[in-house]
Amino acid sequence: MELWYTEYQTREIGITCKISKTYYTGKSKFQDIALIETGQFGKMLVLDGMVQTTVKDEFVYHEMISHVPMCTHTNPEKILVIGGGDGGAIREAIKHKSVKKAVLVEIDGKVVEIAKKHLPEISCALDSEKVEVKVTDGIKYAKENKNTFDVVMVDSTDPVGPAAGLFDKDFYKSIYECLKEDGIFVAQTESPFFHKDLIKRVFDSVDRIFPIARLYTCSVPTYPSGYWSFTMGSKKYDPLLTDISKIDGLQTKYYNPKLHKACFVLPEFVKNIIKK
Repeated sequence: MELWYTEYQTREIGITCKISKTYYTGKSKFQDIALIETGQFGKMLVLDGMVQTTVKDEFVYHEMISHVPMCTHTNPEKILVIGGGDGGAIREAIKHKSVKKAVLVEIDGKVVEIAKKHLPEISCALDSEKVEVKVTDGIKYAKENKNTFDVVMVDSTDPVGPAAGLFDKDFYKSIYECLKEDGIFVAQTESPFFHKDLIKRVFDSVDRIFPIARLYTCSVPTYPSGYWSFTMGSKKYDPLLTDISKIDGLQTKYYNPKLHKACFVLPEFVKNIIKK
């Protein structure tokens, strides 16, 4: 008998993968969690029926959410990742020599536990001496830590359930206050094909709060439509003015210095989403 997993990305479309093994299924205080083995993408973490990461393509998302803001900042020493319990964003962030401390704030400790047990390729940095893992509410944590971080990454799940508040304007205000005077913030903001209204709403909010707001994109095969967006808010540094010749020799599989600026070149239909 063949077993298949399907994520219904919209009411009209889904992605289906053949399952060869199930490592974990269960329900935490916050969400349904599954860790499965697929033939095409290897191990896959699924939360509330939505693909969060896979061993095969995770490097794209995690490199782009981390290295773009980290390389835009001139000296990122203290980093905050809200969400991202799999540890991928933290793994990439601490590749930067300037980092002295990286804090991961994940509301669901079960996600961290499962990632450390079943996804060592992604979670390998969670035990680093530079990393502090806090199982708590990221919204509350941001409000309580003002003028603290150089870079904040919001590595959230889709805007439903426990992650809904991470797409709210008041939360972005808290992030602004959480950052130092030259801080940078980035959040994943879904697919330009399927989530235009969300992208516009988030970008407009960030644009009102931060002096510099930018949208950039990349390709992630297992995410809805395969085309993904990130919204950046910066107090001082413009990613389009980054001196890419000074980007250190990072060990990456997707991100590179030329891509740093190229990812901000948007197709016309995406530019129209955030057009004022």
